[in-house]
Amino acid sequence: MHPVAARTAGPNAVVSPLWSHSCGWDELAIVRSDIASRQGELALGPGREGRWTTSWRTAHGEVVAPVDAVKTLPLAGMRPWRTFSWRTEQRHRPGLEPVVATGRRHAFESLMEDELLVALDFAGGLLELLSQPFLLRFQAEGRLREHVPDFLAVTRGGHWVIDVHRADRTDEDDLLRFAATQEVAIEVGWRYAVVTGWRPHVAANLDTLYSRRRSMTDPLRLIPQLLDAVQTAGGPVAFRTLAMQSGIEALARAVLIHLLWHRRLSVDLSQPLCDKSQVWPVESVKGYA
Repeated sequence: MHPVAARTAGPNAVVSPLWSHSCGWDELAIVRSDIASRQGELALGPGREGRWTTSWRTAHGEVVAPVDAVKTLPLAGMRPWRTFSWRTEQRHRPGLEPVVATGRRHAFESLMEDELLVALDFAGGLLELLSQPFLLRFQAEGRLREHVPDFLAVTRGGHWVIDVHRADRTDEDDLLRFAATQEVAIEVGWRYAVVTGWRPHVAANLDTLYSRRRSMTDPLRLIPQLLDAVQTAGGPVAFRTLAMQSGIEALARAVLIHLLWHRRLSVDLSQPLCDKSQVWPVESVKGYA
């Protein structure tokens, strides 16, 4: 029998179970829901086309495009609008994260941004990714303003423009920039989100699964053995029980984590991943809500 789903209303509802094999990255994140409250301060009237632009960097220089032309720009060959540097006194922690889906390293400017890259990679369907993709120039409150979003993610489900910003460090100017970026995304048929954190246990669980995301050899044939054991059980099996049944527990643990990352088995990410975690065959939870 499936565990009971507990849900609470609202955009940042706690959802359980949160199946690892089918969740989208946006289901793992906590996102802001109050961005539209600042739209009334944006200059959205006639003539906006000349005041609102996006600027992109390529190997050949800068490209300035009207907002409505953004969706026709080829993303191949685009470069981050800005780069970053390391200083001994800086408070944030930038770096480069290797993303399996793209086969490249992508820049991040904080640990929260790094966690987003891991979530995008884990959730599947990621086709292309660009850090600090463009400079948006827009008019609000009678003057020209600018904003550089953190990421542009191209997925099988569409384009996402994403900002990562802790709620307790967001001021009114930030909300205005977010509202302008959301307006642009909506106009070109993209989606927009401001990530402020992660649902309970998600960051820790993804950190564990991340350790075994890369391709691996299987000379002992543990992958088919473990998959068969879960299928034969006809229901969930405790993580430790499944590993011990293999006869090579230490190796089986690593293989199980690999299978969970690649969505060939499933667990509830809304609960801590531990020895007692129930590992499900994917077929048993497909379509379950």
